[in-house]
Amino acid sequence: MGVFVVGFMVFVLLVLVSFVRLGGVGVSGNVVFEVQHKFGVVGNESLSGYVAHDMYRHRRILAGVDLPIGGDSSPTSAALYYTKIQLGSPAKEFYVQVDTGSDILWVNCAGCENCPQKSDLGVPLSLYDPDQSLSSGTVTCDQDFCTTMVDPTNNECVLGSQCSYVVRYGDGSSTTGYFVRDNVQLNRISGDRQTSDMQGRIMFGCGSKQSGGLGKSQQALDGILGFGQSNASLISQLAASKKVKKMFSHCLSGSKGGIFAIGEVVHPEVNSTPILPDMTHFNIELKAIQVGDEFVTLPTKMFNTAAKRGTVIDSGTTLAYFPDPVYNQLMKKVAASQSEADMQIVDNQFKCYPAHGNVDDVFPIVIFHFANALKLRVYPHQYIFTTQHPYWCIGFMSNGMQPRESNAVLLGDLLLTDRLVTYNMEDQTIGWTDYDCSSSIRVKDEESGMVYEVGAHDISWTRSGAGRSNVSVFVLLVFIIATKLVMYE
Repeated sequence: MGVFVVGFMVFVLLVLVSFVRLGGVGVSGNVVFEVQHKFGVVGNESLSGYVAHDMYRHRRILAGVDLPIGGDSSPTSAALYYTKIQLGSPAKEFYVQVDTGSDILWVNCAGCENCPQKSDLGVPLSLYDPDQSLSSGTVTCDQDFCTTMVDPTNNECVLGSQCSYVVRYGDGSSTTGYFVRDNVQLNRISGDRQTSDMQGRIMFGCGSKQSGGLGKSQQALDGILGFGQSNASLISQLAASKKVKKMFSHCLSGSKGGIFAIGEVVHPEVNSTPILPDMTHFNIELKAIQVGDEFVTLPTKMFNTAAKRGTVIDSGTTLAYFPDPVYNQLMKKVAASQSEADMQIVDNQFKCYPAHGNVDDVFPIVIFHFANALKLRVYPHQYIFTTQHPYWCIGFMSNGMQPRESNAVLLGDLLLTDRLVTYNMEDQTIGWTDYDCSSSIRVKDEESGMVYEVGAHDISWTRSGAGRSNVSVFVLLVFIIATKLVMYE
């Protein structure tokens, strides 16, 4: 969901993290999820959809979890990632968005008001029915999950009544429902590129009413899987049960393919920087922005205050967003080699230039410097995308339109491709290294000490109504840091 709208919203939606129960405490395992990207290849006539997508979206020990996904990082072909999970007994499949900016897993439930009946993404939609699952259970408002994890401030609980929730997103959409407890079926990694079935038990939201975009077919999925840091998130539930470590990694390929893992990645190694404390999302301290041999002047009042907001790392957002004073300098330096007369405004917002030659020979490298001397080196082919017309469009945007977040920087998946990015919530660090994301990484199993290979995955799908079929994409799991405002009732 949108980048900067009201907190971190949810739009590429939730990747599944499973709550594994293999009998016994301290069991660690690896889980595999198949994740798919929302969009197929489109032309520049749909460019406004990328920003709208980000705004809508700017709406967590298993030794390792592998989520095969689909999609790519180009704004002209990718904007939303989702995965397939199985809930209940007998197990039933649900397609959910992956979102690191929200905390709960919820799916549409039987009897839901205004739930979508079909999806333009080409996936079958399902409704979860707790009455049809032999393993389902009710979560009441007086139980610890509700009183300590969901809403500790709620003093209006009537003993035995449902633990309810309301999630409101920055675009005005919302989901309302109640929590249930049921089984989730996962694919545990049992060896190098091998998996076996595994079941766990989790608490998740049962959506009874949807509004706004959540009720429309255009972006319709069965629900959202939150990967946030709160105690209500799946990864936090898993960690509290001593089944998983609170760390995950993704590696997005600029062409095709990608990797997602939950657990400790032992190869390749990454350099890291601290996650800023007391932040809901994954914020890190930006020290400088370098364009070629020149540096952008970062306003002191925005970046050198005692309470640093930092820069949000959000692989679920497509583009990159900057405060106006930074954006204006950045664009001027990036396009210094281009004639202003050649500049075209595409879709009323993207600055584009005629494409000729090799883009890496025409535009400069942009380097983001973070605390602990961590650098993010972004090549022109990583921050510039092409349209059906012969134009190069720059994937940097101003967030001035979003006054609540106008002082923040958000770096989306356009800048995170071709590198392994790790999120370690145990030692509160984020790190990355340049890497071939179409290859494989190695993840440690905490219980056995074994190290398993996790490879990139290829998911093919047909996007209904897109005029093309068999769009084969495999991109690393994109974690969405979306802006959102969450309320629990």
